[in-house]
Amino acid sequence: MSEIGNYLPTILSGLNMTLGVFFVTIIGSIPLGIIVALAMRSQYFMLRWFVNGYIWIMRGTPLLLQLIFVYYGLGMIGITFSRFNAVAFAFIINYAAYLAEIFRGGIQAIPQGQFEAAQVLGLSKTQSFFKVILPQVIKIVVPAFGNEVINLVKDTSLVYVIGLGDILRAGTIAASRDVSLIPYLIVGVVYLIMIAIVTLALRASEKKLNTWR
Repeated sequence: MSEIGNYLPTILSGLNMTLGVFFVTIIGSIPLGIIVALAMRSQYFMLRWFVNGYIWIMRGTPLLLQLIFVYYGLGMIGITFSRFNAVAFAFIINYAAYLAEIFRGGIQAIPQGQFEAAQVLGLSKTQSFFKVILPQVIKIVVPAFGNEVINLVKDTSLVYVIGLGDILRAGTIAASRDVSLIPYLIVGVVYLIMIAIVTLALRASEKKLNTWR
């Protein structure tokens, strides 16, 4: 326990970075995912072709590779990011692609009659989507969305590859310095606690949404 007490402050020093990446990704990827999902239903072939190509690339290549490409690859052609901005950009465009497919499935699950009823009521397409369709889509996609959020908690550990000081990097440094596995054990427990909190929050949200059915 004394060893754990010695390592814990060092490892928790990286928690701010982990949480920062998590929340920035959530805030950025949700609206982008909705926009991409709508673009996939566009009547314009070129727009659909473009967003489908984007999703294919994002889902078909590892997030780690995308992160390396954004930070190191784009820098070679003059497009430079700070470490945190590179992580935020790579994570947002990656998770937006996954969320777009989730939102697309949710939109397709809404009966066509809902769209027609909104038109009969005189609502514009924008009003129909945000006031009639989107609230129903949210209730449908919560379980799948929750899985992506849990994956995001674990994927934040990838930021170490470009030198950001998250909890895994802090644990790795402590483990290498003292030749001990205890820091890794603490890191694992911290991740489990974060995932438990996220899971409870998602279940509470799903339960609340179910009361509106």
